[in-house]
Amino acid sequence: MKNIKSIYIFIFILFLSGCSSVPKNVSDGCSIFNERYLWYKHAKKTEAKWGTPVYLQLAIIKMESSFDWLAKPPRQKIFKVIPYKRPSSSFGYSQAVKGTWKQYKEETGNKFATRTRFKDSVDFIGWYTNKTEKILKVSKKDAFRQYVAYHEGWGNYKNYKKNNKVIKLAKRVEKQSDIYKKQLSDCKNKLTTSKYIIF
Repeated sequence: MKNIKSIYIFIFILFLSGCSSVPKNVSDGCSIFNERYLWYKHAKKTEAKWGTPVYLQLAIIKMESSFDWLAKPPRQKIFKVIPYKRPSSSFGYSQAVKGTWKQYKEETGNKFATRTRFKDSVDFIGWYTNKTEKILKVSKKDAFRQYVAYHEGWGNYKNYKKNNKVIKLAKRVEKQSDIYKKQLSDCKNKLTTSKYIIF
């Protein structure tokens, strides 16, 4: 009985890790959704709910975590050798920090949301970009400025022009967003008409 229980636990872990593994080609939106069709449904639901384009959702996640559900900032090092604390509490697909994630859960009522779940992560991005549009008047189609606000926070957004690092990152997100947009336009019909058995 004990052995059977261990086998079930092992199978569950394998199943969990398989569902949460990084897609094979994170630079191709069509490839991502062909491999993870439920992700497409979640991203489309976020787009319908918050007005945040699917291609922007993907571009932000690619920059933040490269689709690694357990992503964390690398630890700082003392004397360049000894591992120290992490620079922030960023975690999961969206790399949301604890405080902002808590605010998201409180404002949306999604109290069981977790940063390691794609569904919740894209909903968080939708919520965040929607607030950015309201607070800073930045269109959700403006990938560059949306990412600046995502990275820097609403309060620090106005100072971004002095930050070359953030500008470079935002340009990369903008470029990747355009790439995803074109890719998804090419495979939109196929994704929409795909027939999957959803459990």
